[in-house]
Amino acid sequence: MLTRNCLSLLLWVLFDGGLLTPLQPQPQQTLATEPRENVIHLPGRRSHFQRVKRGWVWNQFFVLEEYMGSEPQYVGKLHSDLDKGEGTVKYTLSGDGAGTVFTIDETTGDIHAIRSLDREEKPFYTLRAQAVDIETRKPLEPESEFIIKVQDINDNEPKFLDGPYVASVPEMSPVGAYVLQVKATDADDPTYGNSARVVYSILQGQPYFSIDPKTGVIRTALPNMDREVKEQYQVLIQAKDMGGQLGGLAGTTIVNITLTDVNDNPPRFPKSIFHLKVPESSPIGSAIGRIRAVDPDFGQNAEIEYNIVPGDGGNLFDIVTDEDTQEGVIKLKKPLDFETKKAYTFKVEASNLHLDHRFHSAGPFKDTATVKVSVLDVDEPPVFSKPLYTMEVYEDTPVGTIIGAVTAQDLDVGSSAVRYFIDWKSDGDSYFTIDGTEGTIATNELLDRESTAQYNFSIIASKVSNPLLTSKVNILINVLDVNEFPPEISVPYETAVCENAKPGQIIQIVSAADRDLSPAGQQFSFRLSPEAAIKPNFTVRDFRNNTAGIETRRNGYSRRQQELYFLPVVIEDSSYPVQSSTNTMTIRVCRCDSDGTILSCNVEAIFLPVGLSTGALIAILLCIIILLAIVVLYVALRRQKKKDTLMTSKEDIRDNVIHYDDEGGGEEDTQAFDIGALRNPKVIEENKIRRDIKPDSLCLPRERPPVEDNTDIRDFINQRLQENDVDPTAPPYDSLATYAYEGNGSVAESLSSIDSVTTEGDQDYDYLTDWGPRFKVLADMFGEEESYNPDKVT
Repeated sequence: MLTRNCLSLLLWVLFDGGLLTPLQPQPQQTLATEPRENVIHLPGRRSHFQRVKRGWVWNQFFVLEEYMGSEPQYVGKLHSDLDKGEGTVKYTLSGDGAGTVFTIDETTGDIHAIRSLDREEKPFYTLRAQAVDIETRKPLEPESEFIIKVQDINDNEPKFLDGPYVASVPEMSPVGAYVLQVKATDADDPTYGNSARVVYSILQGQPYFSIDPKTGVIRTALPNMDREVKEQYQVLIQAKDMGGQLGGLAGTTIVNITLTDVNDNPPRFPKSIFHLKVPESSPIGSAIGRIRAVDPDFGQNAEIEYNIVPGDGGNLFDIVTDEDTQEGVIKLKKPLDFETKKAYTFKVEASNLHLDHRFHSAGPFKDTATVKVSVLDVDEPPVFSKPLYTMEVYEDTPVGTIIGAVTAQDLDVGSSAVRYFIDWKSDGDSYFTIDGTEGTIATNELLDRESTAQYNFSIIASKVSNPLLTSKVNILINVLDVNEFPPEISVPYETAVCENAKPGQIIQIVSAADRDLSPAGQQFSFRLSPEAAIKPNFTVRDFRNNTAGIETRRNGYSRRQQELYFLPVVIEDSSYPVQSSTNTMTIRVCRCDSDGTILSCNVEAIFLPVGLSTGALIAILLCIIILLAIVVLYVALRRQKKKDTLMTSKEDIRDNVIHYDDEGGGEEDTQAFDIGALRNPKVIEENKIRRDIKPDSLCLPRERPPVEDNTDIRDFINQRLQENDVDPTAPPYDSLATYAYEGNGSVAESLSSIDSVTTEGDQDYDYLTDWGPRFKVLADMFGEEESYNPDKVT
């Protein structure tokens, strides 16, 4: 009961203080408020016919969240002006949570919350209320909405939704350098009280870092924090609501802060002198030792560059940086010789590649150390005096002649004797020998420059004290030429001269070649042989440049008289002793055009037409033969076709009508033959009827005497055929038409008068007399019935 009274008092304070004001004031009606009971009055009706207006103005109800009382929490009271306290009015509630979260007393209008509410779940509820007459069940007031807000309490602690955090800040940063900003979220109502007011503080991480209590920005609190001293820091941040006051809820998070490296430390050598030992036999480019400078920085700030300071012995060595270990690798640039120099001293400088200008005042970011290299003596193989030996020898030099010598020495302390021998892998034919003690080289066989002009082999020298230590050198021997071969024409020439050539005309340029090779080069001369110089048809003109021209001496040549000429040419060289040779050139006479272009050089081409080769003439003859064969075949086929067409069958020759493309003179043409002679008397006699259709009526043929023989028709056709075959004005073809017995049995009857099975007496030809004198003959022939007379048949 005490809880209800306190709640009512709190709600009265809120209403009385103006926190709940009318949304829509009505001038006709007044809002009756009971201060102690949070009552909203509903206006009644003024008269029976007056329009019912809304008599209540809704304000917000408030209910505390997380209510843990044993009885339902009182929210407020609804009251209508029409409620006279007689129990005739019923109050109903609908909307969010009606019946499940909120209930209403139907008689008094009291609203209660029947379960605990959470503002973070649902901050307000929208409901609808209505006053209904109990007896009539009719609403006394229109249904309207109102809101019940859940009043917040501090039941949620601040939370770091993005935690834990990871941040970094450069080392040696000044005080107040920005590191990170953290943010905590409180689910409570930020508009009500201090439940959502968060304050930040550091629980762990001081005195290195600080945090702004309002913004949550973390900054450095100490200057010059060194990564090389401590790199990782873990800071514990607290966020507390209620403005950090006592009783507020708090949440924490961890921020891992890393100090990033800056180049604040120079490289330093751990010692000032490095001692190295290297054998004198170390090859060039090999690594002879490593030195290292230490840089406590990290990453690119610890990258070191090494350089050799110019000075004693520095030109024999080089140093490079190993990118993986940041060590200085010392390499050999030139060969070492213990007998020449036994020790070298030089300085190496180490410096950073990436400098930070903020720390230049701390001093130079480099360091220097001294390197001493001691050369160790090694038992080495003999050394030749030259890297390559070149010698010369004339071909055909006698066997055993010394042509040169090689020299090798043992340069070690306490030198040993040297022995020489030829590397047979490079000279398998053993053309040369070498003296094992003196190193002299002599010929072992006769040499021929034309066979091999140069020899290349190797000689090996070994120490007597240690034969396994050997060295090798290449020997190059050039074989010098001796003039033993005469010059000859370099290539075989196919020389031709035109029949219409003029004297003094160059028809061929020739050159010579000599298998001998003179160091100064050969010089050749050309001339005719003495026997050919008498009345020559051709001569040789020497151009003095190792070439010569074949020149004509006659005015024209004839192939019929002489087709080939043989010209002996003498060629001499200029070496000693002089060598010469006679070369015979073949010159062919050819037919040429006026411009000197060769047309033909063959003998049989003399008899061929001008401008046509043998192949062209053969092709033309073949074409003519083919054309003739085609013509003969065509004529034979035509004759065979005519014969087969006219004489297909001796028994049916009477059924064939020859069609000539000559126009006749009509009925007045008395010279034409009688068509009646072409009738088929046997068909008329036998009265053959078509079997493919059923005839309408049986027509009897005209009584005609049978013709015993068809000789007159055959003779007539053969005579006309022979006349047309010999007639030059006749067309180049004959047409042969075959007529069947088309009129017999046809529904439309025959269209031809030939072999008609109907009698002429069945037709009326009186209309022919009306056609004029031109058809008088036809009218006479068919106008009256004639008796049969065998003598009139032609």
